[in-house]
Amino acid sequence: MRQSVHRYHIFETAAGFCGIAWSDYGITRFQLPTKSADATERLLRRRLADAEPGTPPARVEEAVSAVRRYFEGKETDFSAFELDLTGQDAFFRQVYFAARRVPWGHTTTYGALARRLGAGPEAARDVGQAMARNPVALIIPCHRVLAAGGKIGGFSAPGGSSTKLRMLEMEGVRIGAPEPAQQSLAF
Repeated sequence: MRQSVHRYHIFETAAGFCGIAWSDYGITRFQLPTKSADATERLLRRRLADAEPGTPPARVEEAVSAVRRYFEGKETDFSAFELDLTGQDAFFRQVYFAARRVPWGHTTTYGALARRLGAGPEAARDVGQAMARNPVALIIPCHRVLAAGGKIGGFSAPGGSSTKLRMLEMEGVRIGAPEPAQQSLAF
């Protein structure tokens, strides 16, 4: 297992304070927005107790800029950012790779991701577990992965499913019953 010092940086976005951590090999953690820098730092450090504050290198600063654009409502693609998923289960890494291919404004389901990986429908629950343990939410867009039938499903970030729903709505994705095609006619 490769060893590396972890650094982190807390920054403000239009949605609140986010945190990002990295190693020499890539981004290791991302914390979705909270209301305060202190809360974000506590959540991030809970998962990276040995991390130290640092100035992001250029490749991480690019990710910070992309996150800011995202929370301003601008279409953003995070798929090219280098990740360090050392210590993650091999199947989870496959799931994360597949999830990174779901673009802005689109969704998939846990079952569809399982099928894309060549697994049967019973693996949908494992895909859900991978999404729940996603160390870099947003950069690996777990908010774009829904439960069967297009239901919102769970979300382990602050705010839970309502945060997931807001992120999807920001991308133009509407979850729920479709609007009626026409109103009743007054004959």
